Amino acid sequence: MFESLTDKLELTFKRLRGQGKITESNIDDALRDVRLGLLEADVHLKVVRSFLDAVKAKAMGKEVLLSLTPEQQFIGVVRDELVELLGGDYQELDLKTAPPVVIMLVGLQGSGKTTTLAKLARYLKNEKKRTPYLVPADIYRPAAIEQLKILAKELDLPVYDSNPETSPVTICRQALDEAKKKFCDVLLIDTAGRLHIDEELMAELSAIKAAVNPHQILFVADSMTGQDAVNQALGFDGKLGVSGVILTKLDGDSRGGAALSIRQMVGKPILFSGVGEKLDAFEPFYPDRLASRILGMGDVLSLIDKVQQNVEQKEAEKLQEAFQKQQFTLEEFLVQLQQIKRMGSMNSLLEMIPGGKKLASQVDAEKAEKELKRVEAIIHSMTIQERRNPALLNGSRRKRIALGSGTTVNDINRLMKQFLEMKKMMQRVSKLGVKSLMSHMPNPFH
Repeated sequence: MFESLTDKLELTFKRLRGQGKITESNIDDALRDVRLGLLEADVHLKVVRSFLDAVKAKAMGKEVLLSLTPEQQFIGVVRDELVELLGGDYQELDLKTAPPVVIMLVGLQGSGKTTTLAKLARYLKNEKKRTPYLVPADIYRPAAIEQLKILAKELDLPVYDSNPETSPVTICRQALDEAKKKFCDVLLIDTAGRLHIDEELMAELSAIKAAVNPHQILFVADSMTGQDAVNQALGFDGKLGVSGVILTKLDGDSRGGAALSIRQMVGKPILFSGVGEKLDAFEPFYPDRLASRILGMGDVLSLIDKVQQNVEQKEAEKLQEAFQKQQFTLEEFLVQLQQIKRMGSMNSLLEMIPGGKKLASQVDAEKAEKELKRVEAIIHSMTIQERRNPALLNGSRRKRIALGSGTTVNDINRLMKQFLEMKKMMQRVSKLGVKSLMSHMPNPFH
């Protein structure tokens, strides 16, 4: 996401390089390019105008620091204003009320409400140590009710057994009583959507609101709909009083207009973003981190969060011990690959590294995922002895492993070459420290 906008901004910053200082003339030239980039990203015209006015006022009002180039100063101003545009400081979901905390998810059909509700439930369970009770209240789509029940089972969370013949208001009222009996401290309601806002939908949602008095009403916005998401959010907020926004499909090919417009136009904080199809592809929304990613600066803090959430402490300690004792085997190699897989797609990880956005666009994500699966299949086809002592892998053993994993002997030879490179690197790390890790890291996909 934001590739086009990021490219436009990079070109703008390059034009400022070599300039002795920032002047009104070169600022106007730069802002013309920024304006074009924002409009192409489908950002609301009103937002574009206020953003550019703020950037120009700050850029012209600042003294040029001797240690900074005009380009660096301008980037700093643009970043500060992007952070402000996206909401300023990080805002956490407010759960401070008597349990169960009732949270309603609203939005148009196709915005991803049902999956988002399951993602939010997982987040609340794992990160906030809450016990959510899931309520399928979209009686017009029996498949949505069944989908939420399946997702709840996957998450090992309780779900209300909604009957499509029962009214949504009755379902929500009864579910609230059930949640209290089961001592669940959060009630998550998946409401019906429509292809467009209509009075019948709003009347139903208003009736649910009156029946269960939700503490939070979260609007689920499809990032790929651009300015339409802003208009939808304004419509729902006018009728229901939305308290926050969740952006879905932020990892898609959308231009980013919804993310950059919705906070200023609707005046409600963006609380979370969906960044993939899996239930763990869900993140709290940090304006400063997204601004850095838009500007191609990466997002190291989010990368650290992913590592902490997905890498088991015991496994990490075990790997460290293996490195120190120089006993790095194919078993440890497999553990490393599985930890990488848990953290998300290769492209999303690369985008979090400063300067990695261009590299991410060059990586074939599908090919990388297939390669990881192939490596896993090969190692799983080995005996425990072979994993722990790869020196045993003679020609006949390699043929057997290739047959068992659906690969070729050449695939196994390539894997062993990668493994030996990794082992050598780990030996250097144990002697020289972490700095050598970056300078000697082999590419696992070549």
